[in-house]
Amino acid sequence: MDAIELLKKQHRMVEDLFEQLEEAEGEEKADLFARLADSFLVHCRIEEEIFYPAVYEERTEEELREAVEEHLQAKRILADMLDMDESDAQWAAKCAVLREDIQHHVKEEENELFPQVQKDFPRKRLGELGREMSVRAGEIEQEGEPRNLVFDETEAAVLPV
Repeated sequence: MDAIELLKKQHRMVEDLFEQLEEAEGEEKADLFARLADSFLVHCRIEEEIFYPAVYEERTEEELREAVEEHLQAKRILADMLDMDESDAQWAAKCAVLREDIQHHVKEEENELFPQVQKDFPRKRLGELGREMSVRAGEIEQEGEPRNLVFDETEAAVLPV
């Protein structure tokens, strides 16, 4: 699976988790939110550590700078939510905003950044990136509860290039 296919697959998984979260209650809601937070944090990490630096060039710089700011905004909301009880009325409001933010981010990546990257980078290179990102995602998941990383990632957005 190439890098863009992997990222799109992760986008669909997060969207699906938001759908399930809407209907969930109690412990199921808490479990789904933990899965959502873990999935989103793994996704952010592999984009920020591997994908964004690899596809950074003058044509993609603006989209990438915006993307890391969008990640930061979502991480801040996620950190707030992780410190709250799911039954709190404000938690639901934050969840709605988080979902809107992520939907906006996904739309921009899939409609602007990814087509540019596919145009500029050979399929072979995207395949190599996909394999590297898959390995890194597995490592992050093996470390356990990636959502706990968010608390160290809410200070500033950095485009590692």
